[in-house]
Amino acid sequence: MGGPFPAAAAGAAAAWDSNWDKRDPHSLIKPNKKNKEATEDVTSQLENYKVKATRHIFLIRHSQYNLNAQTDKERSLTSLGREQAELTGQRLASLGLNYNVIVHSSMTRAKETTAIISKHLPDVEIVSCDLLREGAPIEPIPPISHWKPEAMQYHEDGARIEAAFRRYIHRADLKQQSDSYEIIVCHANVIRYFVCRALQFPPEGWLRMCLNNGSITWLTVRPNGRVALRSLGDTGFMPPDKLTR
Repeated sequence: MGGPFPAAAAGAAAAWDSNWDKRDPHSLIKPNKKNKEATEDVTSQLENYKVKATRHIFLIRHSQYNLNAQTDKERSLTSLGREQAELTGQRLASLGLNYNVIVHSSMTRAKETTAIISKHLPDVEIVSCDLLREGAPIEPIPPISHWKPEAMQYHEDGARIEAAFRRYIHRADLKQQSDSYEIIVCHANVIRYFVCRALQFPPEGWLRMCLNNGSITWLTVRPNGRVALRSLGDTGFMPPDKLTR
């Protein structure tokens, strides 16, 4: 008799790529010879290339905004959206972590969400980034009928959002000595794509996840490159009447 899973599913698993961010110590060393001295030298070099710190990355979806507006500038937060951002800021502050930076998309709804969150996290550096703007990262599987971007949009947005992933989602730099806590305020499509890529899940599955406005997704990247999803789209800190998608 067969096992509990279909044969196709059982064979679909792929090995974890430990060098997914191209920062694995073994990939940074190129020995010139194969002998005892070379082996000892490689071992010594590996110690020098080992990452010491863990990165904690908090991916925040912007709060509710005016969907009926025509321009990005007009797509500002609603009154409920401002309340959501306050609650998200309070939640992040309540964790008692020493945040290093807040990076946000340059779109209006992300900027306004960041401004409210930052009131609860004084003295944390704020950085704007165009790469984090909303877009169509990759054609989703299965497709949906009510959202069909043109092929050119996938081509342009996909490259940009992948570039954002490579810039922000990776193990710590060698010079980083202590764990970091970084906040990225952006958009649902970007966050869902990041999660799929970080966990090495098929990125085409990004649209199978749903994220509420103001939600917190927590990724951890350990020194050895292993990635853990500590929470996905958490809004348990919001009252039910404040939840929107």
